[in-house]
Amino acid sequence: MSTAPLAAREGASASDLSERLSTGAARLGVALDGAAHDRLLRLIALLGRWNRAYNLTAVRDPFEMVAKHLLDSLAVTPFLFGDSILDLGTGAGLPGLPLAIVEPQRRFWLLDSNQKKLRFVRQAVLELRLHNVEAVHARIETYRPGRNFSTIVSRAVAAADLLGAAHRDLLARPGRLLLMKGRDLDDVARLQDLSDGCLFVHPLRIPFLDVERHLIELRSD
Repeated sequence: MSTAPLAAREGASASDLSERLSTGAARLGVALDGAAHDRLLRLIALLGRWNRAYNLTAVRDPFEMVAKHLLDSLAVTPFLFGDSILDLGTGAGLPGLPLAIVEPQRRFWLLDSNQKKLRFVRQAVLELRLHNVEAVHARIETYRPGRNFSTIVSRAVAAADLLGAAHRDLLARPGRLLLMKGRDLDDVARLQDLSDGCLFVHPLRIPFLDVERHLIELRSD
């Protein structure tokens, strides 16, 4: 599927989007082969098309989507641990879909209770041929998959929900909890009070985004 029609309507050419993605990924230190680069651009095109009908995300401009959705998601790539990743409250597949595209050797489970958004995730998995992704329709507090995960990541849920998943034995030992945040770090104190693991706060520099971003990492060993 070509990205050019969507890009043209929003004032950015396909080459503009491609260059922005390549430059941003390089600044993050994330290596993109041709297949991953193409899939990421196709994901943006697909998200833009669905967004017009289903309002999946407030970001409408594909040029902004590259930074706010793709690069923001890819910034946590170096912090992934192990080969099984659970994305809690994935919404429109973020950060799970971009991470699965650039990390094909890992398996990803993308969980959300919103059926509409999961329909998009399933369509993206189908069209992009992401054989390492499973979409899961469930509520976080009742999810019982009968297995655990080496990394649990989210950019949408509250710290208490993330810890709740760990306390229900969804997190393997050793394992990592990754909570993506903006400038508000109130959850840090809450996580320190409620957890018994090692907690780290990593400032994230997202190319083309002039906003504060942080990653709260909780290591369970």
